[in-house]
Amino acid sequence: MLKFAFQNAQKGARRVLCLGAHSDDIEIGCGGALLKLLQQYDNLSIYWVVFSATPERTREARASAEAFLAGAQEKQIVIKDFRDGYFPYTGGEIKEYFEVLKESFEPDLIFTHTRNDLHQDHRVISDLTWNTFRDHLILEYEIPKYDGDLGHPNLFVQLDKATCTRKVENLIRYFGTQANKHWFTDETFLALLRLRGIESKAPDQYAEGFYCRKIIF
Repeated sequence: MLKFAFQNAQKGARRVLCLGAHSDDIEIGCGGALLKLLQQYDNLSIYWVVFSATPERTREARASAEAFLAGAQEKQIVIKDFRDGYFPYTGGEIKEYFEVLKESFEPDLIFTHTRNDLHQDHRVISDLTWNTFRDHLILEYEIPKYDGDLGHPNLFVQLDKATCTRKVENLIRYFGTQANKHWFTDETFLALLRLRGIESKAPDQYAEGFYCRKIIF
């Protein structure tokens, strides 16, 4: 398991694996943390996987990922087409892809969904992340939604206002297909960032919250 100390990184690239069930999940859940990491470190290799997207949402996902990952030393963006909403019933196929992924990329840090997420697809991705990567540093992110399943994160990435603004502007700019969703608004995303900022006493008032089951210092 990686000790969380990127400041002591060796000269080689630090490898970050980002996993999202749907085309906007990574950006919503850990977009701010990724932007902060990319601002602080110039040796990041990022492998970005979206598991479900229609052709239109694939175009959105790829454009968004390119925007968020500007400045990465290396990047690979993979968009899969597993059926949205049916992950518990196609779990065998998704697990097979996880096995391919394990052989393709050895991450130092993984971002994935939290296991207590009430969306069935999100839970499958979280479970398979832990099933596949058993000796890695994994941070689980949260997604606001109608289900009201936000919990109590135990790790916070504090963010400045400019990073939060960039995250939210990118979400609104690149995911036009979601504009009709009642919750997909800049107010929603900023509100959660502000709430986590309060909980972590962030100097600039904003933060993303994560769930970390195991970490070594």
